[in-house]
Amino acid sequence: MGLAIAYLIIAIYTIALLLIFFYSLAQLNLLINYLSYKRRNEEAPKFNLLDPKEIPLVTIQLPIYNEKYVVERLLDNIAQIEYPKSKLEIQVLDDSTDDSVQETADRIKALQETGLDIQHITRENREGFKAGALKEGLITAKGDFIAIFDADFLPDSDWLKKTVTYFKDEEIGVVQTRWGHINRDYSTLTKIQAFALDAHFTLEQVGRNSKGHFINFNGTAGIWRKECILDAGNWEGDTLTEDLDLSYRAQLKNWKFKYLEDVETPAELPVVISAARSQQFRWNKGGAENFRKTVLSVISSKNISFKTKFHGVMHLLNSSMFLCVFVVAVLSIPMLYIKNIYGHLGWIFEVTSFFIISTVILFICYWFTYRSIQGKTFDDFVDYIKLFFTFFSVALGFSLHNSVAVLEGHMGKRSEFVRTPKFNINNLTDSWKGNSYLVKKLSPNTILEFALMVYFLFGMYSAIPLNDFGLFPFHMMLFCGFGFVFYKSAFAKA
Repeated sequence: MGLAIAYLIIAIYTIALLLIFFYSLAQLNLLINYLSYKRRNEEAPKFNLLDPKEIPLVTIQLPIYNEKYVVERLLDNIAQIEYPKSKLEIQVLDDSTDDSVQETADRIKALQETGLDIQHITRENREGFKAGALKEGLITAKGDFIAIFDADFLPDSDWLKKTVTYFKDEEIGVVQTRWGHINRDYSTLTKIQAFALDAHFTLEQVGRNSKGHFINFNGTAGIWRKECILDAGNWEGDTLTEDLDLSYRAQLKNWKFKYLEDVETPAELPVVISAARSQQFRWNKGGAENFRKTVLSVISSKNISFKTKFHGVMHLLNSSMFLCVFVVAVLSIPMLYIKNIYGHLGWIFEVTSFFIISTVILFICYWFTYRSIQGKTFDDFVDYIKLFFTFFSVALGFSLHNSVAVLEGHMGKRSEFVRTPKFNINNLTDSWKGNSYLVKKLSPNTILEFALMVYFLFGMYSAIPLNDFGLFPFHMMLFCGFGFVFYKSAFAKA
């Protein structure tokens, strides 16, 4: 290996490590914001729902696409929402192409006979995908406020009473609630997804919102002011995360977002790895697409502070951290050999400490989010340690898959909105097998994930002849992570 190549590898490795370090510092700042906000008792103006004159007209939009396993559960749940019928409209935005369309129509007809104002809206094509369906529904929506729920969400009956009241403040454009997980303990895969989402819905959303930084509507389990949607330019389907896109356009127009950590809206996590893959791909590619589309508007905005701009840029770069992690992982083995061959470059390897510091920061941040939901006893902490390193390893295992998504997003490669199949999994005895929406074919990345598993096994072995075990734990987590993702994708399928 030539010295010039060694320097190039060191430079790329160092840049990726520094970007991860800056991301972890941003997370640490959000943790400080989160903890300081938790000690505050904030009062906000609210509608008085006991006064008929103050009860606003609300439209609930339910965008669905081939959801035969959960659509009846969804409709029955939404029908239980406690709100004056004269002030509530429900739109079922059905883009389905299978036999669920008729089942949905039959169920809606039965609900209409109870006096519920519920409409079945279908389209000839899926133009704009979910964003297109929401936009079309908005044309005829009667409500001044638009609540949105994906097919697997099960809001409590008093959900509207807990949320719509905050729109008394005319500057608020969105009220977003925290996602819950009805099948958190179903498998290792669901546990780590819940773990990651809990961090987003506590640390990140509260940490940003409490200081007036930009947050995002999460696509579901929240309410928009219709005026805000229209003022921000309406729904657009040119990214895979239309929710993040509209959120930033709205906040750049000075609309405020209200995040309610204490209002939990339960939903179902993907139980099959192919479903988790499609969801991860959409979220991470959409994040990169929105960085490409929005970052210059954030940086050049004259209405927001430097700190809000910093957190906005880091937020838009969230998914790109997978690419940084993947680069660090792949280059870590050549770095091991560079250190052995070029002893005079040993001082450069102090940059590795940035990754250790970043990991420690994330460990601390995630603990505070875990303890707020799962518990804070010593046994909970022991469980947390095991879950954190399991999550960390599997996240590393997803880094190739998510890096491909991020690169496609940054390069502007368009792709179809692939929905996450739902399974109606509520407890440990429910089975996902036989679901007709499952993707049967393997992802092309699966072979590469097997190759990377072998590659990091070689990295673990390399520690022995080189007598350098500094990166051994990292390579072991990478081996386990890629091994988990490969095995579940190729054999278990769940």
